[in-house]
Amino acid sequence: MATAVSANRLELLQIAELVAREKVIDKDIVLEAMEDAIQKAARSRYGAENEIRAQIDKNTGDIRLFRVLEVVEEVEEPAVQISLEDARKDKEDAEVGDYLASSLPPMDFGRIAAQTAKQVIVQKVRDAERQRQYEEFKDRVGEITTGVVKRVEYGNVIVDLGSAEAVMRRDQVIPREHVRQNERMRGFIYEVRRENRGPQIFMTRTRPEFMGALFAQEVPEIYDGIIEIRSVARDPGSRAKIAVISNDSSIDPVGACVGMRGSRVQAVVNELQGEKIDIIPWSPDVASFIVNALQPAEVAKVVLDEERTRVEVVVPDEQLSLAIGRRGQNVRLASQLTGWTIDIMTEAEESERRQEEFMAQSARFMEALDVDDTLAHLLVAEGFTEVEEVAYVELEELLAVEGFDEDLAGELQRRAGDFLEAEARAADEKRIEMGVEDALADVEGLTPQMLVALGEEQVKTLEDFAGCAADELTSKEDGILRKFPLTEEEASTMVMTARVVLGWLSAEEAFPAPEEVVEETSEAEEVEAAAEQEAE
Repeated sequence: MATAVSANRLELLQIAELVAREKVIDKDIVLEAMEDAIQKAARSRYGAENEIRAQIDKNTGDIRLFRVLEVVEEVEEPAVQISLEDARKDKEDAEVGDYLASSLPPMDFGRIAAQTAKQVIVQKVRDAERQRQYEEFKDRVGEITTGVVKRVEYGNVIVDLGSAEAVMRRDQVIPREHVRQNERMRGFIYEVRRENRGPQIFMTRTRPEFMGALFAQEVPEIYDGIIEIRSVARDPGSRAKIAVISNDSSIDPVGACVGMRGSRVQAVVNELQGEKIDIIPWSPDVASFIVNALQPAEVAKVVLDEERTRVEVVVPDEQLSLAIGRRGQNVRLASQLTGWTIDIMTEAEESERRQEEFMAQSARFMEALDVDDTLAHLLVAEGFTEVEEVAYVELEELLAVEGFDEDLAGELQRRAGDFLEAEARAADEKRIEMGVEDALADVEGLTPQMLVALGEEQVKTLEDFAGCAADELTSKEDGILRKFPLTEEEASTMVMTARVVLGWLSAEEAFPAPEEVVEETSEAEEVEAAAEQEAE
């Protein structure tokens, strides 16, 4: 590079072209770097305070130096400014704000100046090269690319992609995969980050997106959009599940992904070091999808809890180990694939739990309604689970129970009402004893039992309650009112009501009116309406 500033004119252009070709950057960028280097060297010769410009003729290679002065009314910095009066001696139409350039004689660069120029050129070329690499790879995020393993450092693999290097961190390499230097390796580019030391390109072989991209390469129907990959779950190097759906009813998505004699899926398996892959048909019906996801295990029953995105799956006793999988692998992958938390139990365990629930509900009715076990069992068997249901249900529903007449149904409702009133009084007394203020008790929707639960968590004033978030109250894991049948929307309404009472918000701010939907009338509809009106 040092020869660039001392070479003859033709050599200068040849060097610029050679560097541009070698670094795969624009020749003009190299020439600009040389101009900057010459300017820096010239400033060290003529004084750093001067504004020096250098120009290299792109056709001949001639180097020209200029000293630039700004035209001003009053000169404050003589090195870079010239008065209007002096400027008009050289240029009659000069105005304040113009710049005058005067030629400087050619100069020979000494060793230090040449070294400085070399550093400037090298840095500029390196910056241009980094920018080119970033521009080239930033749009390739989400692609599979192939490179050559350059070296392995502490488990991290450095891959040569030809025009740049990529990093595959140790957690992005398939476990137990033996990586050799100079071997070709495929990976998925998941991030390109611009940093001072150049663009950092990150590759992976463990992420689900890599498997999805491999299937897109092997299965033309996925590439064409006929088959969609809805979700992928992986235990890298061991097992994976992939859910697919076909937009064409005549094409079987699972069969297309498996291929003739398993050729397509086998190509993916080979690339992933023998990872076993379950290809599952995706279904909009959550229960069906979860049953499919737990293959090869057979499922007897599915109970969904949509609010908590949790599902209870009941399997035959002999299918339990297959459903859970080795070290919980099968159920874990099924959970990742579906996005639902899956609890697995055997039919015997479910039966035992149902029996416990049945007995607990029966005992509650026996205590609350002062009835024998036969009557309590009958109520539970008919679907009644809470005393409130007996108290407030329509009388006809109780009469529908076999053996119930009006007298018995009416008596049960009266006893249920008395029991609930007694419970509410006891809870209200406890609430007062705990110091939960009356203003909080006045919030519509909060029962005495809820107020006791709030008091136990030190929410005792209207201000305390107004400072709560709805999910703090209703969260199934740790919500203060999680034991009560309260939705997040209902909790939010009560909290907002408290904030309005306290004056934190206006009623309009807390409960904004829904925006009116104005339906647009098409031109054809307007013409039709006008015609009807005219006919009338």
